[in-house]
Amino acid sequence: MAHPVAVPQALEIAVLRLAAVRFSHFLLPLLLLLGGVLMAQLAVLNEFFLSLFNVLPTLLLLLGGTFCVVYKRQRELSLLVVVYLAYFLLDTQTDHFRQHGKVREDAALVFHLCSLLLPLLYGLFAAWRERSHLLQDLVARAAVLLAVGGVAVALAQRFPQALQGWLAEVHWPLLHGQWMSLVQLAYPLFALAVLLLLVQYLRQPRPLHAAALCGLFGLLWMLPKTFSQPHALQVMSSLVMLMLVAAVAHEAYQMAFRDELTGLPGRRALNDRLERLGRTYVLAMADVDHFKAFNDTHGHDVGDQVLKLVASQLRKIGGGGKAYRYGGEEFTLVFPGKSLEDCRPHLEAVRQAVQGYSLQLRDTRSRPQDDKQGRQRRRAASASSVSVTISIGVAEREARHRGAAEVIREADKALYGAKRAGRNCVMAHGQNRRGALKEAAVEG
Repeated sequence: MAHPVAVPQALEIAVLRLAAVRFSHFLLPLLLLLGGVLMAQLAVLNEFFLSLFNVLPTLLLLLGGTFCVVYKRQRELSLLVVVYLAYFLLDTQTDHFRQHGKVREDAALVFHLCSLLLPLLYGLFAAWRERSHLLQDLVARAAVLLAVGGVAVALAQRFPQALQGWLAEVHWPLLHGQWMSLVQLAYPLFALAVLLLLVQYLRQPRPLHAAALCGLFGLLWMLPKTFSQPHALQVMSSLVMLMLVAAVAHEAYQMAFRDELTGLPGRRALNDRLERLGRTYVLAMADVDHFKAFNDTHGHDVGDQVLKLVASQLRKIGGGGKAYRYGGEEFTLVFPGKSLEDCRPHLEAVRQAVQGYSLQLRDTRSRPQDDKQGRQRRRAASASSVSVTISIGVAEREARHRGAAEVIREADKALYGAKRAGRNCVMAHGQNRRGALKEAAVEG
């Protein structure tokens, strides 16, 4: 049995958050970002893509905005609106430039304001967490957008020359570089927004947070090339909005098919997988021993920790198996194309892995308020710990079985047999108590 080690709670939380970081969160946004950079640099786009990117921002605002409202994603809706407003204002200027060969008189002021307000509003709305009341949150975001936009429009109309001069001024000469294509004030705002969104993702790794961060880099790349590259504005605006809409769809999929507590695929994903199994497969049902006692003795928070611990070990199952959250404290392991003999060693290995892990408990009610006292107490006494065990029932698909539902029922019967055999063991369907692969080592 592993020896308990006292680890500061803040460090444990940080480790769990880092463990939730996934490259898959960034994969699609980065592909869209790279594709946008490559496509925007083309001197000529064919007629199809030219027409597509001329209407795509508006379509994404309408369709994606509706999608966000349905799934109560007011944060992403506000980001779509901010990006679209910047696109609309700058597209009006670039259209005039292409048609007349010169920029409008207010082009510099509009461009500088967009360079300043876009990272400000984008970073603010991306880091602004949604409230439980959709209407209140939408009204608050709309009020902020109207207030900031109204002040900017009023100043631009009342003091256009003074405002343009102030925006274009180099406020910090030592920090100014020749590479800067935007007003100097825009770069601190972009840097602050990047830092804010990066911290947000590390605190809560989610596809939406990753998409918002990648989208910000796309906007930073796009703005200096608005007038120098003919398709940069339309292409990158479209793909940044597409990143956000795709992230909403990604999380909607996860809500339906992935268990939020454990991170494992959920019951719906399991049902979908069972429909696509071949003729040879093995199904196993795993159950946490004495789970109700954990909840009754230590509370539901500890019960959640137990489920996360078991899920983290089941996720590592070998032999081509995959773990699913079946419901409650039950999990399902699916081994496509395997026989019972192939799966037995891997099921026994994961049972031992769960048994050998020591779950540390802390009495939060007696936790000192002062950090110094807490450190002294942790040195004096280590945290209490409990051991978790699981029972596993396994069944193999045979010719007499009409479907996966029957195999699951037999695996469930084997699970009850493992419980009767003393728990903390693996039992195959048809075995008696003496045929359990591993007799219980401890009662609990």
